[in-house]
Amino acid sequence: MFDFDLAVLGGGPGGYVAAIRAAQLGNKVCIIEKEKLGGVCLNWGCIPTKALLKNAEVYNTVKKADMFGIEIKNISLDFKKNVDRSRVVAKQLSKGIEFLMKKNGITHLNGFGKLESENDINIIKKGKEKRISAKNIIIATGAKPRALENVNIDGKYIISSKEALSLVELPKKIIIIGSGAIGCEFAFYFNSFGTDVELIEMQKRILPMEDVDISDALKENFLASGIKVHNNSNVKSIEKLKTRIRVNIETEKRQLSMSGNLALIAAGVEGNIGNIGLNDIGVKTENGSISIDNKCQTNIPNIFAIGDVAGPPWLAHKSSAQGHMVADFINGKTIHEIDHFNIPSCTYCQPQVGSLGLTESRALALGHDIKVGKFFFRSSGKAMAVGNTFGFVKLIFDDKYGELIGAHIIGEGATEMIAELNIAKALESTWEDLAMTMHAHPTLSEAVMEAAMDAYGVAIHH
Repeated sequence: MFDFDLAVLGGGPGGYVAAIRAAQLGNKVCIIEKEKLGGVCLNWGCIPTKALLKNAEVYNTVKKADMFGIEIKNISLDFKKNVDRSRVVAKQLSKGIEFLMKKNGITHLNGFGKLESENDINIIKKGKEKRISAKNIIIATGAKPRALENVNIDGKYIISSKEALSLVELPKKIIIIGSGAIGCEFAFYFNSFGTDVELIEMQKRILPMEDVDISDALKENFLASGIKVHNNSNVKSIEKLKTRIRVNIETEKRQLSMSGNLALIAAGVEGNIGNIGLNDIGVKTENGSISIDNKCQTNIPNIFAIGDVAGPPWLAHKSSAQGHMVADFINGKTIHEIDHFNIPSCTYCQPQVGSLGLTESRALALGHDIKVGKFFFRSSGKAMAVGNTFGFVKLIFDDKYGELIGAHIIGEGATEMIAELNIAKALESTWEDLAMTMHAHPTLSEAVMEAAMDAYGVAIHH
């Protein structure tokens, strides 16, 4: 007899969703978390960063208030208050997760969990140990920032995103290493408040996983905003000086050195697989992540892994979807396996980026005959009205049936607009479905309709 039907190791967006769904289905559930419920996403990632980014957006809007006929004098920034707001938001949501655990009758066990067998977990807290057993186990331990070779994050001069979220003073200059979503969001954030920002990326372009047109447009915008961008650049070393740091990089043509107050390491993440007993009980791992099948099942049938610990894409909504699916699966429900080509990706800098499916180059590499449509926000009445006309919607269709296979947006509201295209792709919609769907006017989403029309040469406002 087991103590629980399901034990969830990790209380992030994958873990707590799995726990709630399993409890809804009548399971006796426990969730094990060594820190605050909500995981990195809620406490030190997705949510607090979005609060900070909103602060930056407001500050930028206030600075150009005269454009809207509003005169504001003597604008000042209370940086500490700016940071404090993000912590308040995170704390409120973490308390909300605690409430949901109680509401659904889920046992919350605070401590560090380690697998002792396929059914047993040892929970360690302040030197005390507690052993529990479960019929099924979900590992949802998340990920941590990936370190650079020969570079130690000291939390003072060389920092991760966690330290960046709780700075007490605005740095005069920051060097950001890595231009994925985290790097680009912090580049926008610090630049908005007047920090001198240098952005270093080892790949040919920033946001390297996005469509090339998106990456190029974002770089154009960043450069115009005063952000210095270094592509094709490898960090050779980071030196700590008395009160500053110096970053030495190597480009295709030369070696450069730059100094600043801080270096922010935003070079991706790696799964939290260490010291949780995986090797001891024989759970297979590969490239720093737990190996799973399309049902998130490991090589041990009653042990599952979801979210960041199970590999890319490292996205909270993927984690939640996997958690829901696994809870259904262990309870014999019909499940919908995760379609990795239908996982939206969002970057919340300004301009925002939202995308899903195939990029243009990937679609061609896979042998698709494609039609590509674009609509620029400079032709959007709503974009003109809100005062932000930068960016576009780019849609990619397989020409054989006209089916949507890729969607890419950069500009105002991109992270919200991508949802329409997510649904469209899931329903195997065609360009005609999108073109003939009546979009409210004036809205930014009209750009979706126009881009679909443009792909087949019938755009109205192009």
